[in-house]
Amino acid sequence: MTHVLLIAGTAPTLSMLKAAVEQFRAAGATVHLAGLFDRETVDGVLDAPDVCSLSEVTAEQGNAFVKRIAKLPPSRRTWASAERSRWVRGHARRAQVLVALDANAVYTVWRLAERNRRADAVFGVAPGLRALQARGDHRMHYALRDAVRTVPSPTVTLRTTKRSVRHGAGAVLRRASSPAVMRTSLGAKAWRTAVVAPKVPDGVRAKLARRVSLSMAKGGRRTGATIVLNQAADRIANRKLSAALLADAARADLARGHDSPQIRAKAIEAALNLADQRYKRKDFSAAADQLSTAFSLAFNRGLHFDGTSSPMAKDPEGYLAVFRESAAFKALSAPRGRALPAAPAPAGRPLRLLVTTYANPSFLRAIRERYESHPEVEIRYLDVNEDDTTRPLAKGLKRITEHALGGQPAFHDKVEEALRPHLDWADTVFVDWCTNAAGLFTVVDPGTTRVIVRLHSYEVFAWWPHVVDFTRVDDLILVSDHLRELTEKVLPQLAGPDTATTHVIANAMDLAPFQREKADADVRFVLGLVGVSAVAKDPRWTLQVLRLLREKDERYRLVIIGEGLNRKASAAVRAYDDLLQPELEELEAAGAVHRVGQTDDVPAALTGVGVILSSSVRESFHCGLVEGVVSGALPVVRDWPFFASLESGPRTLFPADWVVSTPEEAAQRILALTQTEENWRAATEPAAKHALATWDWSVVGLEFDRLLLGDKA
Repeated sequence: MTHVLLIAGTAPTLSMLKAAVEQFRAAGATVHLAGLFDRETVDGVLDAPDVCSLSEVTAEQGNAFVKRIAKLPPSRRTWASAERSRWVRGHARRAQVLVALDANAVYTVWRLAERNRRADAVFGVAPGLRALQARGDHRMHYALRDAVRTVPSPTVTLRTTKRSVRHGAGAVLRRASSPAVMRTSLGAKAWRTAVVAPKVPDGVRAKLARRVSLSMAKGGRRTGATIVLNQAADRIANRKLSAALLADAARADLARGHDSPQIRAKAIEAALNLADQRYKRKDFSAAADQLSTAFSLAFNRGLHFDGTSSPMAKDPEGYLAVFRESAAFKALSAPRGRALPAAPAPAGRPLRLLVTTYANPSFLRAIRERYESHPEVEIRYLDVNEDDTTRPLAKGLKRITEHALGGQPAFHDKVEEALRPHLDWADTVFVDWCTNAAGLFTVVDPGTTRVIVRLHSYEVFAWWPHVVDFTRVDDLILVSDHLRELTEKVLPQLAGPDTATTHVIANAMDLAPFQREKADADVRFVLGLVGVSAVAKDPRWTLQVLRLLREKDERYRLVIIGEGLNRKASAAVRAYDDLLQPELEELEAAGAVHRVGQTDDVPAALTGVGVILSSSVRESFHCGLVEGVVSGALPVVRDWPFFASLESGPRTLFPADWVVSTPEEAAQRILALTQTEENWRAATEPAAKHALATWDWSVVGLEFDRLLLGDKA
């Protein structure tokens, strides 16, 4: 019986395939088929065991393989999948005739014929049938020919030998540098020495360093894993390769919840030096890549969000000095300006207001409701992340960066096409959060449309404000003076001419629903924390306060409202939570802590709270605290450490007597004002009135009216 293997680079036409199979079978052959198609497309032509879907083979290899072969020409893509199929290799070895059904299968048939030199390799059904006929007519000739072609071609033999040697050497290296070896002091020391050995080519040293670093990390030597990459980088002359290893070292360090400032600083400086070099050569794409690397290291969430301190909060100018010395960063921050100034609010018709954000409408509900019912405003809403046209553009930090440096003209044109209809309609664009949407809207000249951006505290510790062109922003809203002070230190361009005017306007809060009667007078012994889903809330500080209070009076308890920390966020979060949870469990067992969890009715939960705390290390404003104050709880505000070096802070945002510096001061304030109901009510009632008169939406909304509507307010 003669075996025929058909290879298809694309899904074959069903009628053609049926005819071909019938013809080969009529000539006395068994037929098998492999190709880049879904198995269902050839149902009914061949039995399932006789068919191999290379599409399924591709999917089984994983996403990395799929992405890699997607870049190959179609003919090479077919071979890349066929080569990994045991089914194809086995049937190709047994086949007497290999048939390419289309042009995309020819290369695969040729490569298979190199391995099975006895088979006839042809392109098309008719040549395949002729080859089959010739075998039947000249059996003795083909038997002798096949006898001397029992080994693959020399080319294949050489290629296979090289691959075996390479893979064999790789296997030896993997075993010799395995995590088990790295767990031993002798093994780890030997490999560290090998990585820094003299006269090792840069490429080899880099690969070896990455291999050793990975094994050390798996073997529990995470500090050593970082050191190896750093030491290898110091001995590599190739600047790009050295910078990449330094970045890997810094990322590995941060990923394990640790920060080595010296390694991080070296990695950032190396990336910025490369960015400057590429920028001077007008290689804007490479410069943007290196700037992105520097940003990702400098603004890593573990440095600023998942800990109780931030190197940038301590010294913004010093922390960002290396960026401000970079030519590429200066070009990124250079003003592009606008051709025309923003037009004033129109007379004779409502103001057309576009409210936009990127995937975070949390602080917009009250604003949208106010202006949806305002007779002088016509409002539209755009979530850039939910719009099919703007979403892919707004995700392009690298493209926005590259465009700012002088590249990506096509990107500018796409953004212009996407945003111009919105800009032509709107008199004013209000962008909430200084992130993706703000970056996107300042890629283009807004014309005469007024652009307002509101920046919350998160963005000050992120890279987005550094790619926003504030000469195309008319007004920048900040929710507190201390946030304004820090923002101006981080973004000195705000002091330049023709740039955004800053305004301090509090968050929009409807506080009336929080005015409810307390459950009873004894709630004055119940402390409350609202929202503890971030390490910045630092609930362990409140637990210190609770312990101090319970040393004096065991009636004091703590209620925690909201979800806990997301342990999947980072190693730093897990490290903090590992300390927090045993404390909470101990106090819960003593009846001193009750976790309410997430609730849709916070006002109701606050009726059982008599003291509201802000234990945070940083807050732009802290809405949860103010809501608690309006509910009739005693305010106790930690002097937020992130802003301790500034002139402004909690003591200038809130009445000074609300603010304390230490857990001991907090405990003293609570004891002094809650031991009697009279003292408690005497402190909480004026505090609630102050909060309502200062921060309720009925008051703050008027400030928005004046900013948006001017004389029409």
